[in-house]
Amino acid sequence: MSEAAAIPSDGETRGLWQGIKPYFEKAPIAAFFVGVSSGFPYAMIGATLTTRLAQDGITKSTVTTFALAFLVYNLKFLWAWIVDGVRLPILGRLGQRVSWLILSGLMVMAAVANLAFQDPSANIYQTAIAAILVGVAGATFDIVIDAYRIELLEPRQLGVGSGMSQYGWRIGSVAAGALALVLAARVGWEMAYLACAIFALPAMLTGLIVGEPKRHKEPTARKGMSEAVTAIWGPFAEFFKRRGAMLVLLFILLHKIGDTLGQLVLRLLLDDMGYTNDEIAIWDVGVGFWAYLIGIFVGGVLYAKIGMKRSVLISLILMGVSNATFAFLAMSGHTNIGLAACIGFENFASGIGGVVVVAYFSALCNLQFTASQYALISAAASVVGRVLTGTTAGAIVESVGYVNFYWLTTVAALPGIILFWLMMRSGLVDSSIGTAGVEGQGDARAEDGEASPAAAR
Repeated sequence: MSEAAAIPSDGETRGLWQGIKPYFEKAPIAAFFVGVSSGFPYAMIGATLTTRLAQDGITKSTVTTFALAFLVYNLKFLWAWIVDGVRLPILGRLGQRVSWLILSGLMVMAAVANLAFQDPSANIYQTAIAAILVGVAGATFDIVIDAYRIELLEPRQLGVGSGMSQYGWRIGSVAAGALALVLAARVGWEMAYLACAIFALPAMLTGLIVGEPKRHKEPTARKGMSEAVTAIWGPFAEFFKRRGAMLVLLFILLHKIGDTLGQLVLRLLLDDMGYTNDEIAIWDVGVGFWAYLIGIFVGGVLYAKIGMKRSVLISLILMGVSNATFAFLAMSGHTNIGLAACIGFENFASGIGGVVVVAYFSALCNLQFTASQYALISAAASVVGRVLTGTTAGAIVESVGYVNFYWLTTVAALPGIILFWLMMRSGLVDSSIGTAGVEGQGDARAEDGEASPAAAR
C-alpha cells in the first residue's frame, strides 16, 4: 500500500468526524448521565432483589411475584400529567423539569434506603411494600428523566441521544447491580443498598448544570376542573387521534413480552445452576456490559444506514432469538463459556433495540405532552410481560422447567415482530410520528399524523 493510500483524505477525515461529532454534543452527553440514574432503581427491585430473596430462601413463586412491583412503572401515566403541569414551590424556580429531577431523585434515594433495612425472611410483606415504594419513586424519576431527555434532544439527535441514554441506563443498572452483589457478599445487603443510592445523583447534577431544555413548553395555567380534566386526558386524546393509533399501541404492548418474561427468571436460573454472586457479576459486567455497548454502537450505525423502520425490525428479531439461547444454556448445565455467550448475545441484541426502538418511541411524542405521552408509551411497553412474569412465571418454571420456559418466551416474541412488519407495509410507522420527531417543533404535519422525514425514514 502506498503512503498516499494509507493517509485518509480530507473528505474521509471529515466524514469520520461528522459521524463521531454528535456524541460530543451537550444534549446527548446529558442524555447519558440522566440515563445512569434512570437505570439504577430498576436494578434495585429487579435482578438484585431477586438474588437477595433467593439467597434468603424465599420460594420461586414468591420471588417472581415481586415483579408486580414493576407494575408501578406501567401505571406511571396516571400521574405523569402532574410532572407536566404542576409547578413545585421554591424548587420550581429552577425550572419545571429540573425541579422535578431534584425532588424525584431525593424520593428514590429515600425509598432505596428504606428497602435496605428490610428483612425478607422476617417480614416478606413489609419488604414487598418497600419494593413498591422504590417502584413509585423510580417511576416518577423515569417520567421526569424521559421528558427531560426528549425535550433536550433535537430530532436529528434522537438516534444518538437514545443510544447515549441506553449507555447510561446500562451502566447505571449494571454498576448498581454488580456493586450490590459484591458489597452484599462482604458487608451485607443493608450497606450494599445504601451505597447504591448515590446513583440518583448524576441526573440531579445534570439538571442543575445543563438547565431547562429549550424545547420544553411551559404548561398553561389551570383555572378550573375542566382545565384539569383536559390536562389529564389531553395527551391521550391527541395520541389516539392519529391514524392507526390502536395498532401502534398494540405493538407497544406486545413487542417486549418475551424479553420481559425471560429476564427476571434469569437470576433464578443462574442461582439454581450454582453460579456465585461473583461469577454473575463478572460475566454480566465483563461480557454482558461490553456486548451491550457494542450493540448500542451497531444500533446507531443501523439507524443511520438503513433507517428507523428496518433497524427496528432487525432488532426485534434478534431480541426474540436471544431468548432461545437461554434454553440452550439451561440444557448445558453450569458452564461459564455458555453463560458468557448467552449473556453476550442477549445484551448485544438489547443494545441495538435500546437505540432504535427508544428512538421510535421518543419520536412518537407531542412536545406539548412529553412526560404524559412517553409515560404511556414506556409503561405500555412491558406491562403484559410484567403481569405474566409476576403472576405465572415462577409457577410455569416449576411446572415445565427452565428449558421449555425459555422456548415459550421465544414464541412470545413473534407477535410483536409480525405486527411491526405489517405496520411498516401499511405506512402506520410513518404516520405515528409526533412533533418530537419533527424538525421545527410546530410542524403541522406531525399534528395531522403525517410522516416526518426527519424521524421516520
